[in-house]
Amino acid sequence: MSKLKALAGQTVLYGLGSILPRMINFLLVFVHTNNAFSTEEYGVFTKLMAYVAFINVVFTFGMETAFFRFASKADADPKRIFNLAQTCVLSISIPLSILFFIFANPIASAFNVNAHPEFIVWLASIMLIDAVVAIPFAQLRLEKKPLQFSLFKIINVVVVVALNIYFLKFAYDPAINIGYVFISNLLANALFVLFFLRTLFQWRPVYDKEISPVMFRYAYPVMLTGVAGMTNEMFSRTMLESWLPQKFYGSVSNQAANGIFGACYKFAVLMNLVIQAFRYAAEPFFFSNASDKNSPALFAKVNHYFVIAGCAMLFAISINLDVLQYFIGTDFRAGMHIVPILLMAYLLLGVYYNFSVWFKLTDKTYFGTWITIGGALITVAGNYLLIPYMGYTGSSWAALLCYAFMAAVCYLFGQKYFPIPYKITTTLAYLVGTFFLASVVNLFPISNPFISASIHTLLILVYLFVVYLIERPNLKNIRQQG
Repeated sequence: MSKLKALAGQTVLYGLGSILPRMINFLLVFVHTNNAFSTEEYGVFTKLMAYVAFINVVFTFGMETAFFRFASKADADPKRIFNLAQTCVLSISIPLSILFFIFANPIASAFNVNAHPEFIVWLASIMLIDAVVAIPFAQLRLEKKPLQFSLFKIINVVVVVALNIYFLKFAYDPAINIGYVFISNLLANALFVLFFLRTLFQWRPVYDKEISPVMFRYAYPVMLTGVAGMTNEMFSRTMLESWLPQKFYGSVSNQAANGIFGACYKFAVLMNLVIQAFRYAAEPFFFSNASDKNSPALFAKVNHYFVIAGCAMLFAISINLDVLQYFIGTDFRAGMHIVPILLMAYLLLGVYYNFSVWFKLTDKTYFGTWITIGGALITVAGNYLLIPYMGYTGSSWAALLCYAFMAAVCYLFGQKYFPIPYKITTTLAYLVGTFFLASVVNLFPISNPFISASIHTLLILVYLFVVYLIERPNLKNIRQQG
């Protein structure tokens, strides 16, 4: 019980550094979609940021996970492992950034922003800074300094929001347009360098002929997994314009449809923020408890209560879309129906992350690569087959199918190599039951927003009470064991 409480506490603290900042950042959707950018302009922004997400994974090269793994070993020298990991990241990210700077014009042309090669320079600079501070942030997590981690993240996002509002509302130049978002992020991310200045000055480039190749072999499957994972998450936003039949949405252009999809996707990202906070806390938690003989049972409990929390969040967001839609501009609200599908997709991704502990602890990270590549193939095929008939709704279902496949396959392999007594039947009952209940509630919309909010709040309380009744015996047993 004490370990579960510690994990929950760490998740909350890391949530301050990931959920809270991104929740604040989520307010920018309101700024961006209400008179700042058109659906077409937001479509360009959505597409560029999707490509950035892919490339960011290559810049860090999976070294965060490798750093955790090797710095957590009993005989490890964390300072030396830090230097090795940072050396690898900078050796990759700096040359790649220079290439983006040199070839900014042709890259801008390829991304259909011919008039703005500076966008490529700004985005490459943002990615370089992210790579430079990735291992320092990982070090804070390893040293269990969530408050410092959170403080840095919160300051960053407050500056991002403030600069967005300043540029878009008070100093706007139509010639720069969405470039203001990139400038704001670049200036705010530069603060990270100042925050970690002492850590960065203490870094020394180093190569260990024994440890470095082993870390590299451990990390590159994680990187490939990350690229495949970004394919699962971002592929639809890069290909929707191309694969969507012309005039599929009537007078709405394909680029505008991508903008609508990107704006509505932001609501589903709320689930991903919770998962990210959980991962920040859970990854070092799993590694530090790996040698405990009771770790399988502990990991099963972690997944069980993670699913319950995720389902409660899915239910609460899904039945309140009629109110949440007012956070985005009127022209963007046509896609709100995809939010519950994407919330479930992200929740399944979180379940996959829990199941994936087995190949990280057994150093079989290549399984994660193959599983995620399999998911990426489903993403590509699903989008190709469904977009022409269902538009961005098809992309949403493709994401759900992808993450369901990954969770299922990871569970099956995990039970063979590192058996963990997950409550699979209960997990499926919570997932399917919650999604079904939310779908039924949404079949009966209530026009009056005040009545709707009141009834939905009551339904959420009833949902939580029923879950408590179901889980009360389990909670009682945990308290007795604790």
